[in-house]
Amino acid sequence: MTTLFISDLHLDSERPQITELFGRFIDDEGHSAEALYILGDLFEAWVGDDDPSQAGELVAGKLRGLADAGVPVYFMRGNRDFLLGDAYARRAGMTILNDPAVVTLHGTPTLLMHGDTLCSDDVAYQQFRAQTRDPAWQQQFLAQPLPARLAFAQQARAASQGRQSELKAQGAMDAITDVTQDTVEATFARFGVDRIIHGHTHRPAVHAHRGGTRIVLGDWYEQGSVLRVDADGARLSSL
Repeated sequence: MTTLFISDLHLDSERPQITELFGRFIDDEGHSAEALYILGDLFEAWVGDDDPSQAGELVAGKLRGLADAGVPVYFMRGNRDFLLGDAYARRAGMTILNDPAVVTLHGTPTLLMHGDTLCSDDVAYQQFRAQTRDPAWQQQFLAQPLPARLAFAQQARAASQGRQSELKAQGAMDAITDVTQDTVEATFARFGVDRIIHGHTHRPAVHAHRGGTRIVLGDWYEQGSVLRVDADGARLSSL
């Protein structure tokens, strides 16, 4: 049987066609899978499990149906949905994985990551990441009223888009927002694996490194992207 990997769907109300594509993917292919792994950024933004978004409702229903049918669903938080909590995971039938996590796929130990920690040259982002992963910061943020949290998410999204535009104007976008090779090689050595699967960079490809093979999942902005892993190997393709 085939194990499925997806990431960076960035589901929200502005792109309902992608949410619908996700639903069809679960209905058509998900139910015949051995397991489904979602490696972060399932949603464009997640401000708490009390967020009443339509995308969140649809996804919870689809994934709960998949889990109830006997297909395990694993979720790893990304840089957009790092506040997704246990309450929503229970609704959706998902098991939350730590980032990173080592799993064995058809006899091959494999390191799963969202991928943002590999982009160590992006110092500004890594500082923001450290702040927002602090439990005290998260507790304070989640204690705010829902409208205030939604407004913060909008501001953070606008700031991210502005910074990307600035990096593109400087010609630094690729260098800053992609992985750092030294960090990748150090990660291979640290975990003693010869395969890494991650998302985040939106640059789907299979890379050969000194430490092993690194598979980068694609985003779902214009189309779907899925990695299928079985006893015959790993295949990365678009939907």
